[in-house]
Parts: sequence; C-alpha cells; structure tokens
Amino acid sequence: MLTIAVSLVLAVSMVGWSNAIAQNLPGRTVLIIVPNAPGGGPDLIARLVAPRLGEALRQNVIVENRASANGIVGTEFAARAAADGSVIAMGNAGTHAINATLYRKLPYDPVRDFAAITEVASAPLVIVAHPAVPAKSVKELIALAKHQPGRLNIAVAGATGELAGNAIKLAGGVDMKNIPFKGGVPATISVISGETDLTLTNYVAVAKQIEAGKLRVLGVTSAYRSAQLPDVPTVAENGLAGYDHQLWYGMFVPAKTPAAVVQALYREVSRIVSLPETRERLVSTGHQVINSTPEQF
Repeated sequence: MLTIAVSLVLAVSMVGWSNAIAQNLPGRTVLIIVPNAPGGGPDLIARLVAPRLGEALRQNVIVENRASANGIVGTEFAARAAADGSVIAMGNAGTHAINATLYRKLPYDPVRDFAAITEVASAPLVIVAHPAVPAKSVKELIALAKHQPGRLNIAVAGATGELAGNAIKLAGGVDMKNIPFKGGVPATISVISGETDLTLTNYVAVAKQIEAGKLRVLGVTSAYRSAQLPDVPTVAENGLAGYDHQLWYGMFVPAKTPAAVVQALYREVSRIVSLPETRERLVSTGHQVINSTPEQF
C-alpha cells in the first residue's frame, strides 16, 4: 500500500510538472538546439533525453543541430527564442563559459540571456592524431612540434578544444596551427583524411575510429585517466604538470522563462538522466554524470 501511495504521489507530481509546460505550449513542438554537428557529446545527450522528455510532457520534442564555429549560431538562436519552454539550449563549457573570453562582441551573454536547467555530465577530451603522425604520446608530439615548428595542424571543433590545445602549445613552448571546423565530426573526418594532423575532442566522437585504427590516441586532457582508455596517459603524466581541461554539458532556456517551467524541465530531465539505461550509455561513452539542480548549475 505504501508503494502504491508513493507511486500515486509521483504520478500526480509528474502530471503537475508536465502541465506547467503544457499550459505554455498548447500543441507546440519543443526544440532542443544542439549548437554543434551531429555525433558528438552534446548531440548524444540531447538525443538520449528528447524521446523520454516528449513522452513525459506529451509534446513533440525534436533535436535540431545548428552547427557553427564554437557553437555561436545555435546558442544565439536559443538565447533569442520565446521564453516559454519551447526551445532548450544544449550548452557546454565552450558556448557558456569559454566563448565569453574569446570574443570581444559575443552576440549573447551566457549568464544574462539564459536560465540554467541542469548540468548533465562532464568528460575529458581525447587527443587523437592521424596514424601517419610520428608521435605516440603527447610528449613525443611536443618534441615533434619543436623539431618542425608550424608544420602540425590541429583541427579545432569548439572553444574547449581550442583552449585545451592552446594550453598544450603554451606549456610545451611549441607552434602548431589551429584549423577551425563546425563540429567534432567534421574535425575528426579532416584528421582521418590527413587534411589535418590531430584534434582534441570527446571520446564518443572518435571511439569507433580509434578501435578501427584510423586514429591514434596520444593522451586524455583530464587529471585522471579515462575508464574507456585506461592505458592512455593524461597530458599531465606526459610532462605538463597541473594540466586539466574537461568538457561539461548542460541544458538552458531563455532567461525570462517562468520559474515553474524551469523547475518542471529540471525534474523531467533529472529523472531521465537518472534512469539506469541513460546513465549506462553516458558512462560507457566516457562521461561522468553530474545531474545538478538549476541553483547548483
């Protein structure tokens, strides 16, 4: 009887949360804007959440990719969208933190223009190179770059990767050229084809290519080794003491979205992220699940 009572309370609560959004969005489709190309971490998280969120809200929830350099186009679109819960931004460390330090006139304010829903997960970057690059570690990469200054190209897929790569260049005292791409997948393709030499991206974007031998892993950017790549040393272990750069992914809505809608979205997304199958998928692709409250985020 206690179990039935608790279940009824939860069911009623979920209906209440859903109604908070449904009242704002009569028959409208909810968009989750991913400001990156398909196939990377933000896209994975959005597509894990979207179908279950649609079921809970009794609304169509669609993932829409709006890729651009450093995710600016899609993030600006979300910032300017109606503040009613119909548009959710899939943000990350680049779009909502680093970009503000890279651009003199960023077309959105990551704090003022958004209300936080939840930080879903974090993950290290992996440094991968074309097999023809004669380096098997970050230490060997730095030595190669010193021997051939300016020859190596880094495919840059976002602000976090750009910052993490620049930190290696600065700490290692080497010159490598940044080549910008609109997302992790295009950047990865450029490395596989030999157009560029290496990239820093999330594990999920390159896992299959690593397994197939199309890319060689040189290191991971976190202070700890990746559970998926336990034999791959961190950048810090390769001589750059204190080096630690990670991605984080979170969901936002436009700043003036009603608090009741923000809380309803948080509760539903948090529930979905807490499901065993969702957590297992995130962990298996190199993510650490965070699932923070809006206030913590």
